[in-house]
Amino acid sequence: MNIENTAELRLLIECARGGSLTAASREMGITPAAASAMLKKLEARLGVRLAERSTRALRLTMAGERLRDYAQRALELLDEGLALVSEGEAAAGKGRGSQAALRGRIRLSASSDLTRRVVLPLLDGFLDRHPGVELQLSVGDALQDVVRDEVDLALRYGELADSRLVARKLHEGRRLLVASPDYLKRQGRPTHPGELTQHECIRFKIGDRLEREWRFWRRDAMQAAPVDVSVQGRRTADDGGIAHQWALEGRGLTYKSDLDIRDSLASGALVEVLPEWVGRPMPLHALMPSQRFLPLRLKALVDHLAEGLRRP
Repeated sequence: MNIENTAELRLLIECARGGSLTAASREMGITPAAASAMLKKLEARLGVRLAERSTRALRLTMAGERLRDYAQRALELLDEGLALVSEGEAAAGKGRGSQAALRGRIRLSASSDLTRRVVLPLLDGFLDRHPGVELQLSVGDALQDVVRDEVDLALRYGELADSRLVARKLHEGRRLLVASPDYLKRQGRPTHPGELTQHECIRFKIGDRLEREWRFWRRDAMQAAPVDVSVQGRRTADDGGIAHQWALEGRGLTYKSDLDIRDSLASGALVEVLPEWVGRPMPLHALMPSQRFLPLRLKALVDHLAEGLRRP
């Protein structure tokens, strides 16, 4: 089954974005009647209903959502290819070779503490190197649906559960127990995970799930059974950056990814509390909806992040 022209795909994308045929037609510079006829023609040719219509609104069906996702990525690749060919020819004509600049938008989702303390300088460096790339950054610790929320790239800690996504591991890390020197001076330094029950622990919450238990392995006995400790504390946050800040202020112990806290450890603002022990594995992955439709700008950004995160 063929798509007769890219306008049909663009119409589907604009219908989803604007929520109505009127909004979509306005964006495309055609009449609502022409937009309606185009959508009906596409549905008839595919033999499937792509949208549910009412007098005021339009909502894509499951089939429409699926086609919209593929259409959006296909058109982005097409636009990128046209730009690369055009700029490559122009560069060749001026004797500069055939390599063209990267162009287009990247929608990136990442957790708050990782973004502010680690990733932001890497993103700025990438944008400085590629002025034709536009970045839309969504920062927060709530897990986004990469496909549903139209995210091109998500940086996500932990083990992966969604088999629909393409993943590239950027960092192999673990959680560490840390505190400020001031807190340890006032409250004393625990020597075993079991002693954490006597300390103020800054806990983390993701969605409705509160971390009530911290797990540790001895560095010299990683194959042995771990030690699980039920922790308590008066401070709980759903933002990793706030948990980090509370620890810096001496409010308690916290259990953070080594990547998020590496600068605070290097400066001495935080110290590792149980250096003979390590916490849960905390790998960082770059997640993408599909390997089939991977724009060059997205591949270049993932390569850039991987290189930057390898540096100490």
